Amino acid sequence: MFRIACLALALVAGPAHALVDLERVSFDSAGDGVVARVQTSERVRAYSVDQVGGVLEVVLYRTQLSPSLRQEAAEGPIRGYQFETAPDRVLLRFEADPSFNVRAYPDLESDDLLLSFSRRPRPRSGTWGSVIAPVEPEPVMTGTGPIPGGEAVEVQVGGENWRLDTIVLDAGHGGRDAGGVGIGTTDRDVAFAVVNRLGPMIERELGINVVYTRETDTFVELRERGRIANREGGKLFISVHGNAGPASAHGTETYFLAPRGSDNARDVMERENGVIELESDPSLYADFHDEGDILASLAMSAYQEESQYLAGLIEAEFVNAGRRSRGVKQNNFIVLWAASMPAVLVEVGFVTNPDEARYLSSSEGQEETARAILEAVRQYQDTYERGLGG
Repeated sequence: MFRIACLALALVAGPAHALVDLERVSFDSAGDGVVARVQTSERVRAYSVDQVGGVLEVVLYRTQLSPSLRQEAAEGPIRGYQFETAPDRVLLRFEADPSFNVRAYPDLESDDLLLSFSRRPRPRSGTWGSVIAPVEPEPVMTGTGPIPGGEAVEVQVGGENWRLDTIVLDAGHGGRDAGGVGIGTTDRDVAFAVVNRLGPMIERELGINVVYTRETDTFVELRERGRIANREGGKLFISVHGNAGPASAHGTETYFLAPRGSDNARDVMERENGVIELESDPSLYADFHDEGDILASLAMSAYQEESQYLAGLIEAEFVNAGRRSRGVKQNNFIVLWAASMPAVLVEVGFVTNPDEARYLSSSEGQEETARAILEAVRQYQDTYERGLGG
């Protein structure tokens, strides 16, 4: 039985790609493990990976079996594998030694998907294994930056041994705060669904610890989201939202913190910051819109370049996935200001657009959206851990 529900959804707002052919599955020895190579006619833009014990399931979206499919015999810890199909996707189910864990990642030199089976520990407790303890960077400059509520947080910039070991994912809104209300879904629901797919991808495929500002449908105040990120030693903060506007509006846009923005960006900023009216003490944010205070905040200026770089990577990956990008933008978002680290706010599409609402409500749309962000984070990690940025 195909475990993942296959709904007949009109994904008009999503990419209109023809089905990709799954052409071959082969295996290569790698140390004490093995790498399974999933060869396709072109790159698979959305896939999900789930491992429970010795059973690994990989769903390839918008994929079909090639009539000339070649299957090599399983090797090493992999005992066998089989395929199941649906009209627009293929499920690969591998049976392997349960002491081996898998990492999935695209091959940099081809369109193939690689599945590495090794004894390398998973990065997190619960679903994915033990927690990776944050490794603090060597600071070359320190200071304090104000955050709403009158607290001071230490800001650390640079460092030769900087490592991206903890990412904080913020699913926008929650609980009594639905955010934008769209066609059959809400900003709150879309953000939560995408983050719940993105987090395990980051942990499994990049080996980075993930911290969530909310793990249930609960209301978390904006300043508390920043506190969580700072307290947990986050090195990157990604806030995910669904956009709202006229029914004809569509596309993605990613924001980083800056004192000024366009009129359209200001509309988004005012909507996202408007949640403070639901908080216990809105007066704590009274000084936030004072531009002098914003410009004086080291938390903003120190990480602006890195944040803008990540925002650009995210929008480029949305374009690669066939989405319409509305570009990288900047404005004063309280939730970004409160996080003392590179931070972006991603509007993954308009819940008020019927086509995009259907797309973002579907498993495929959510998977594809999460994977676009993941690939941007992968590039960000490679750049900064090689010491090429900042």
